[in-house]
Parts: sequence; structure tokens; C-alpha cells
Amino acid sequence: MIFERADEAAAYIRRQTPCAPAVGIVLGSGLGPLAEDVEEPTVIPYAEIPHFPALTVQGHSGNLLIGHIGGCPVAVLQGRKHYYEAGDARAMNVPVATLKVLGCRFLLTSNASGALQQGVNPGDLALLRDHINWASVSPLIGEAGLGDPFVDMVDAYDPALRRLMQKAAGKALPESVYTFLTGPQFETPAEIRAVQAVGGDLVGMSTVPEVIFARYLGLRVAALSVVTNRAAGLDEGALSHAHTQATAKRAEAEMRALVARFLTSLQESGFEP
Repeated sequence: MIFERADEAAAYIRRQTPCAPAVGIVLGSGLGPLAEDVEEPTVIPYAEIPHFPALTVQGHSGNLLIGHIGGCPVAVLQGRKHYYEAGDARAMNVPVATLKVLGCRFLLTSNASGALQQGVNPGDLALLRDHINWASVSPLIGEAGLGDPFVDMVDAYDPALRRLMQKAAGKALPESVYTFLTGPQFETPAEIRAVQAVGGDLVGMSTVPEVIFARYLGLRVAALSVVTNRAAGLDEGALSHAHTQATAKRAEAEMRALVARFLTSLQESGFEP
């Protein structure tokens, strides 16, 4: 049962630290260094936490950090288990449910993506406003212990949190529709043309399953994407995971500063944005 597993994980974490996080953060490809901004963190490897997943992708360290960023109490998941690693959309259910049990009311998730959107280029940050679940998989299928699985996904990416993020950015961030494809292979040019036809702005291989499960749990969600490339067929050059990580690295300073300002603003709002 998912909540029994999350309770066991949370009980172990509470034995390591008294800090009660309000915001959970998921760090995507190339974004692990944001964990360095956690003040006086308690660092717990996933391997030590009951029922947490084992990670296999380079750049995903597999640590949970509990501490503060900008005065805001946070739980940072330094890396995620992707659907493409084992074909399991439920891979991040225990970590996300554990955030809820620990007291988190918000989830800030991040990823690296390829851009279809005009005016959005490698190195840019984008704010997700919606998604297309092109993979048509759900973390709610086959998960024992759930109640009503018919989750309303309107405004899954919380409008008030998006406004707060825009204010923290100090400039207009592009707001984008993220299209989830399974990977691990990159998309073909024909697939990208199909995504364009249905209104996708970004493509990537993560985020959507954990957002669906977070919304099931009642967490309020915001999501940032680091654009690492133009999508297949829209630019010259071969795509690779190494390129994704290198481009994400270039956007690291801006991303870290933005997240710190956002969390400070959320803390100052009394967590009522």
C-alpha cells in the first residue's frame, strides 16, 4: 500500500532530522547542483530510505536533502527515477507521497527539455503552464491503496505559483506546454512535427507522472524547465544526454537564483500565494 510505504519512509527521515519541510523540490537532469544551496542540510541517500527507488541515470545523485533555502524549509529530491528506466509510471510515487507525509504543501519540479516554441532557445528557462501526456501512462494505474483516481488536472500547474515565479524572475519567463514522451531515445523530426500540431511547446522524458501523483495528493505544483536544445529537426547537430547536461550547466546560476527568490517569496507570503 502506497501510504504505508510513504509512512515508513517518512518515519525514517524524521529520525534523521527535526526539520519539517513545506516545499518539496525535484531536481532534474543537470540541475543537481541546486542542492548546494540547501543550508546546513541533512543528506540521506535514497538507498537508506525504505521503499525509495534506485537511480540509474548519470547526473541524478539519488540523495534527499532536508534543510532551508532562502529561509524556506525544503525537502530536495536530488534526482528522479524516470519512466524509461523500468517502464514504471509509479517510480516516483513513494518519494512524492513521502513529501506529503513530511508536511509539504507544495511541489517544485524541474527538468531539461527540447524546445519547439518560437523565441525559446537553449539555455533559457521556461515555466510550465500545462502538459500533454503523449506517453498516455499514469502513476495512478495499479497503485494499491488509492481512493478516487479521477483527478482534475485543470490548473495542475498552479496559476498563483506561476505568478509568484514570474515576479521572482524579474522578467517574463515563457510559459509552455510540456509534452511527455517516454524516451530514452530522442524524438524523430516526424514526432516533433506531430507534437507541434497538437500544441506542444517543449518535449521531455519526465515530470508528468510525478505531477499527476502530486495533484492526486493535493499538492500545489510549479514546474521549471531548462531548455537544452531545439527539438529534433528544428536545428542542426546531434542530440545527446551529455549535451543536455552541459547546456543545463550553463543555466545553473540563473536557475538557482530564481528558485531561491521564489522560495523566499513563498515563505514571506505565509505559504498563501
